[in-house]
Amino acid sequence: MLWRQIAKAFIGAAVLSLVLGVPAAEAKDPKDIRIAYSAPQLANPWFRGVKAGMDKACAELGIQCVAVDAQNSKTKQGEDIRKMITDGYDAIFATALDPYNLSQLFSLAKSFGIVTGSIAQTAINSNLMYGMDEFAYGKAIGTQAANWAKKNLKCKGKVALLTQDNIATVRARGDGVVKAIRTICPELQIVARFHADDPFRGMSIMEIVIPRHPDLDMVVATTDSGGIGGYIIMTANGLVGDKHAVFSGDATPDAITLMKEPNSIYRGTVDLSPVHGGYESIRILYNMIQYGAPKSPVVRQLPYVEVSQEKVRSDDFKLANQ
Repeated sequence: MLWRQIAKAFIGAAVLSLVLGVPAAEAKDPKDIRIAYSAPQLANPWFRGVKAGMDKACAELGIQCVAVDAQNSKTKQGEDIRKMITDGYDAIFATALDPYNLSQLFSLAKSFGIVTGSIAQTAINSNLMYGMDEFAYGKAIGTQAANWAKKNLKCKGKVALLTQDNIATVRARGDGVVKAIRTICPELQIVARFHADDPFRGMSIMEIVIPRHPDLDMVVATTDSGGIGGYIIMTANGLVGDKHAVFSGDATPDAITLMKEPNSIYRGTVDLSPVHGGYESIRILYNMIQYGAPKSPVVRQLPYVEVSQEKVRSDDFKLANQ
């Protein structure tokens, strides 16, 4: 195949330096360095946060960077990354929609001397793995929501879950939410669980759920994108006041803004610091390009920090990722 012939032509001292973890023969001029990020969906504020951190680091380093939207398609992400390899980027950075396929593509990228990195949903072949525990993250989201329900509803209420079960690698996040609710507030009724990883699908799902459960008390979403959709429809249907709530995860600026609204029922989110993650990832990948990738992957972990409405409304509050 053509790519095999091209790969052989590229295998040399530069590739060996990456494989063996020794410095490259000569550092590159920063202005000639190019890094590409494959985001699952740039309509999702969290991935826009990663891009914002990436853009900040790239500007500081004086390198060229681009973010490509996979539009939540495993097929498109694969095609995009193949093009990045063909185009000869120095590093490819991605959030995996299909970790197995991404690992295969990263093997090919490495054969061309391309440095690889992944964030949130990682691939095992990444030189940089900026990862997370999906179940633990979901449990953090669910814990905040369940504690609120215990205090304000005495666990006597109904909750709809907006998850990301359509993405195999993220399904455990919804399971973590369920585990926290069942442990802390077992009488709370989970009346719906549907995937909604952008505001528009969140709105569409809630337009179906609310007529079936007009006495719905809460929405718990595994991402702010779904939570925002849930918040809009809950509010539009008059499900407001002290006994209603929306909780989610990602602590994006959009969700924080809604939490600050007067009489807002957006009660909490969980910060994963996407801007910091994107920023630090580019810095690490840049060093690998210039000095060679280590033999073992560099591993970093995203944090899980509860962000309550009370904290957001405090005078000294500022998100760590902004």
